[in-house]
Amino acid sequence: MTTQRPLRVSQSIKRELSEMIRRDLEDERISGIVSITDVECAGDCRSAKVFVSVFGTPEIQESTMTALNDHLGYIRGELCRRLKLRFAPELQFKLDNSLERGAKVSQLLSKISRGEV
Repeated sequence: MTTQRPLRVSQSIKRELSEMIRRDLEDERISGIVSITDVECAGDCRSAKVFVSVFGTPEIQESTMTALNDHLGYIRGELCRRLKLRFAPELQFKLDNSLERGAKVSQLLSKISRGEV
């Protein structure tokens, strides 16, 4: 029997974490455009990989990821409280460059359509 719980928890973590980054985490190291692209929750919901896209320079990306890892304890506690989970999942932040690659592809396609390439 497969359960939908890991999928539901993943979606909830994605939604709440996006809200936390936007409103609650006041850290000057978190800059650029930050979005949570995906969350992969383990079957028992005790651990999750969080894929974070940071649109900006490599320095901005690195400082944002460092800040998120520094706030890991607060984030886990808040997720546990907000989602009413019995156990706070172990979170692992992974940098996701897919949105940045997509923007570059879009730029190239628009240049091609204008005849610049």
